[in-house]
Amino acid sequence: MKKTAGLTWAALRDLKCAELEGAADGWGRASNRADAARDRIDKQLLNGLRDTQQGEAADSAVARLRQLSRNFQYVYTECGLLRTTLNSLAHEMRAQQRVLTDALDDAAGLKFTVHPDGSVTYPAAGEGLIDGKPLRGGTASSGGLPGLAAPSGLVAPNPNTAKAQDIADRVVGAVRAAAEIDWRYAGILRRLKAEEGLKVPDSTWKDAAGDAAAVRDAARSYLRNGIPQDATPAERHAWWAGLTQEQREEYLAVYPDRIGNLDGIPAVVRDAANRDNLSLLIGKLEGRDDDRSVTQLAGLREIDRQLQAAPKPGEPPMFLLGISDEGNGRAIVSYGNPDCARNVSAYVPGLNTSLDREFAEGDLKRARDTAIGSRYYDSSSAAIVWLGYDAPQSPDGFGSLSVMGEDRAEQGGGAFKGFMGGLVATNENEDPHFTAIGHSYGSRTVGAATQQGDGIPGVDDIVLVGSPGVGVDRAQDLGVGEGHVFVGAAENDVVTKLPSKQQVALGAAAGPFASVVGDIADRGDDDLWFGRDPASEAFGANRFRVDDGPRLVGANGLSIDAHSQYFDPVRDSTSANNIALIAAGRSEKVKAEEHR
Repeated sequence: MKKTAGLTWAALRDLKCAELEGAADGWGRASNRADAARDRIDKQLLNGLRDTQQGEAADSAVARLRQLSRNFQYVYTECGLLRTTLNSLAHEMRAQQRVLTDALDDAAGLKFTVHPDGSVTYPAAGEGLIDGKPLRGGTASSGGLPGLAAPSGLVAPNPNTAKAQDIADRVVGAVRAAAEIDWRYAGILRRLKAEEGLKVPDSTWKDAAGDAAAVRDAARSYLRNGIPQDATPAERHAWWAGLTQEQREEYLAVYPDRIGNLDGIPAVVRDAANRDNLSLLIGKLEGRDDDRSVTQLAGLREIDRQLQAAPKPGEPPMFLLGISDEGNGRAIVSYGNPDCARNVSAYVPGLNTSLDREFAEGDLKRARDTAIGSRYYDSSSAAIVWLGYDAPQSPDGFGSLSVMGEDRAEQGGGAFKGFMGGLVATNENEDPHFTAIGHSYGSRTVGAATQQGDGIPGVDDIVLVGSPGVGVDRAQDLGVGEGHVFVGAAENDVVTKLPSKQQVALGAAAGPFASVVGDIADRGDDDLWFGRDPASEAFGANRFRVDDGPRLVGANGLSIDAHSQYFDPVRDSTSANNIALIAAGRSEKVKAEEHR
């Protein structure tokens, strides 16, 4: 056997993997120190400075502290990657050592000799077919194709031949695999180095994103395969609880994207993972000029800006429960810790929502307003905005009904159901109160979630606002009881008055007689695009009072603002307050409205 990159079986046998793991522990300690320093800056120094100082000097100090925090975050990330790289290297090398050791033990038991080049000498054995004498011994060498040592003719084979060949093949295979592992990890370790200087610009985070991807690819057998992707949220919660602190730290350093978006993992852990992944995503998208990347980068930067800002008086802290550039982007933000809160609401946005600046400013504000409102009635409340699916995108607003199909609601409903199951698994209260809120197409997504399996885990109340229908014709079909389904429909919200698909089809065929045909198709005028109007008496939900909203056609032209102000305590305080009451578990105080 030729030596592979200078590695011999003796060198592999004598490799001290514990020393690699010891070095990994050292990098782990450095990573933890950087994380502790970052935490102290964010939670003590920055907050203290903001609370006690004002002016240009204070603003400058805050900016420098933020940069220092970002630097420590980078150190934490890179040192954590180094630790996992060394541990993964030791893990893979130890596996090849076991293969080699087993082969050497087999050789010793058979009294075979394994030579430095990997060939194996074996003694005489067996009986010749003609003279009955033992057959000569020999030496087996591996050519890299195991199992090709079959004799022919009338000569009986030496029974040791095949055994020696198998041992030689295993020895060579272990050394070659170890040499490939060594070469692969050497490349990864060479790229894990930082630029000189104290500043960590976005370009450095771009390199860090590449570093993380390389380590993730290498560490799949060491870490990734252990992540319970196909398990239930409760099983994932138990898996995380059963890990050692070192294992948790490694998963957070190498797989912040997976851990941060895994339903069933505690909120504080998801938040920490997603904040790190947010920096990696910003670095990944930085410099790209395609529309999707530019749009998502703007959304990510705005979310990052809000996370870095101190909460205003009366505002609950932010928790980043999900972030990804998948599809049109994913983002899940909670105001208040949903694991500690007794009341937890989750709002699903609808048509034309994607990870962009508008989402980061508008949809996050809706959740924040709901959190502030519900905490007024019960301080143990948290509110979430859940963009965990690809909502339909229509370039002309609501003018193209063709985009509003069922598929994305069905897919999103399954994801939302899993997310809510995760909240149930991690919430620490004995009997928490969960509310699912669907706006626009998001109400159809919530409706789809209720029809899958046993419905939405843990949900006590459902709120539907600006709904084009939810896919069922009766409130009682949503699985929480019709007394726990609440609907807000503004008089001037065109989406709550969309024609049914049947009306649209018949209207197109009828031409100038469309309105007459429409009346025939829906005599009760209570069918919408996705089924019966949730605000109708036939649907059977509790309709609550909301402001009429601006007219579709007003002095300033066309406006669909009536569709977007349900959560706004300024533009529609009645609706926002009713939603807050339901989210806080005080639905008996909701102001009712007559059905359509």
